[in-house]
Amino acid sequence: MRILHVVHQYPPDRVGGAELYTQAVSRALARRGHGVAVFYRRDAPGRGIVQQEEDGVRVYAAWDEVAGTARRFLLTFGNRFLHRAFSQVLDEFHPEVVHIQHLMGLPVSLADEMQRRGLPLVITLHDYWWVCANAQLLTNYSGEICDGPQGYWNCARCALARAGHPRLWVASPLLASMMALRNRLLRRAVEAARVLIAPTDFVRQWYVTHGLPKEKMILLPHGLEYPLGLQAQHRSSDGIIRFLYIGGLSWQKGVHTLVEAFQGVQGNAELWIAGDESADPAYVSYVRTLAGPNVRFLGRLDREGVWKVLAQADAIAVPSLWYEAYSFLVSEAFAAGLPVLASRLGALAERVRDGVDGLLLPPGDVPAWRAAIQRLVDEPGLLAHLRAGVRPPMTVEEHVRRLEEVYRG
Repeated sequence: MRILHVVHQYPPDRVGGAELYTQAVSRALARRGHGVAVFYRRDAPGRGIVQQEEDGVRVYAAWDEVAGTARRFLLTFGNRFLHRAFSQVLDEFHPEVVHIQHLMGLPVSLADEMQRRGLPLVITLHDYWWVCANAQLLTNYSGEICDGPQGYWNCARCALARAGHPRLWVASPLLASMMALRNRLLRRAVEAARVLIAPTDFVRQWYVTHGLPKEKMILLPHGLEYPLGLQAQHRSSDGIIRFLYIGGLSWQKGVHTLVEAFQGVQGNAELWIAGDESADPAYVSYVRTLAGPNVRFLGRLDREGVWKVLAQADAIAVPSLWYEAYSFLVSEAFAAGLPVLASRLGALAERVRDGVDGLLLPPGDVPAWRAAIQRLVDEPGLLAHLRAGVRPPMTVEEHVRRLEEVYRG
């Protein structure tokens, strides 16, 4: 089968969850004998299509001028160059099925082109972007969780705050109408899809509540590519309990909650934080002011580095303040046999079994997080109990076998 994945960005340009998932799935499908290609838009000087082969996967990067937040939003409505580039890839690769992973920064007309050619279309719902332009259901003006568009005025207010112009009310009517048009266009793409894949039941239920067709929705957890024998690796015997966070260093990830909670922890405990510090330097600087001597910043890690620090950790922390749609960090923790401390929020409350393979805590509640961390330090038996309850996540190999069934219809 010839399968084309469409995604907004791709490694090594960006290594977020959807991007790494797309890469892992593409490689796994190629190993199973399929013809696989990836199409994505890359911020770059000039315009053109750059093609290269990576682990049996044909990767098409549509080089386009650098896009800030505003232009990335406007690209949804249309872009001749990107549409022509995509059509050229369709003509050259001849896919039998197209799998949209994400369309942020890409024109929705790509889905129209697939429909015009009669190509079966599958969409994976990696976040909430198909309803929320911010993708994370967090308001930029207050940092509170949002339940979606309310006449689109709240969306306009959120967009203005993100652009740094929260008081520019005169633009609100225009922005609200653009947000409404955006969602109508995206709904057209959704209607063209044969299958909508939700990685968690929380995501599935949320989208059904917000009008996406229930009859097209299936639940399929993401697969993870991880080294065998990871759980059996020896951990430090120095008596220090090491808590680990890996991921984005931005306020919605709640890292400040975790660092502040660690300020009052007694005993032999360390907090290791791994992530790209260049994305939001002001936030990272603030978090560093909260950190005591028992907090270490590891910087950005490659995949080998991720597995290395997982093998040295005792527990993983996921203190998110937004509705995580899946969280690959939870999967990585379980692959390493590690329990997870997570916010009782979104898909985290579905994936972590409280008292079985982790602890669920109130998001942003520093005293509650501090108490849970202290409890794990003071009660080694609890840590052992939670470790024993960890189940390995679905492998990427099992995941793509189930994807093949979806593709075949």
